[in-house]
Amino acid sequence: MKEEMQQILEAEAMAIRNIPDNESIEKAIGLIYHAVHENGGKVVASGMGKAGQIALNISTTLSSTGTPAIFLHPSDAQHGDLGVISKNDVLLLVTNSGKTREILELYELSKGLVNNIPVIVITGNPYSPLGAIADATIFTGNPEEVCPLGLTPTTSTTVMTVIGDVLVVLLMKKIGFTAEDYAKRHHGGYLGLKSRGAGNSSK
Repeated sequence: MKEEMQQILEAEAMAIRNIPDNESIEKAIGLIYHAVHENGGKVVASGMGKAGQIALNISTTLSSTGTPAIFLHPSDAQHGDLGVISKNDVLLLVTNSGKTREILELYELSKGLVNNIPVIVITGNPYSPLGAIADATIFTGNPEEVCPLGLTPTTSTTVMTVIGDVLVVLLMKKIGFTAEDYAKRHHGGYLGLKSRGAGNSSK
């Protein structure tokens, strides 16, 4: 079992190392910065299933680090929650296949509400329907799943998570996000206490 564990860890690590280094991430940062920090919009993240959990994580982490974001479930969007999208927002869609029906429908519905809303897609298939129409398509490298069936989202969600972390960290640096800024958003818990201590120590 130890040998199998090491093989899984190495496969996941290799997938991270093989995330393509392309200009799409830089373009995505520019789209988010322009929409949110220059025009007062927000990031609207969405995905289905396991990819949806990654989108939720990205949105909450963005919000806690100075870039307002929300998660919009694609099914709820069809029952009125689409109304949360407004002018100057940017869509961040997470889908490994790039052709998830619910996400395609969310894209069309969003365009009907805000015609020029910019779209960022994190996907394992840049030539998919969503990958082809996005303003910025971030390719995961489409690694093989470590699941023995090759079906369960495992390695694919790992690289999606890492890409989300890259977006978060680069945006923090771009906006000059400080420990004081962090403390204002974290009033409780260990991280809140730690950030307030870091803010005081920097003075």
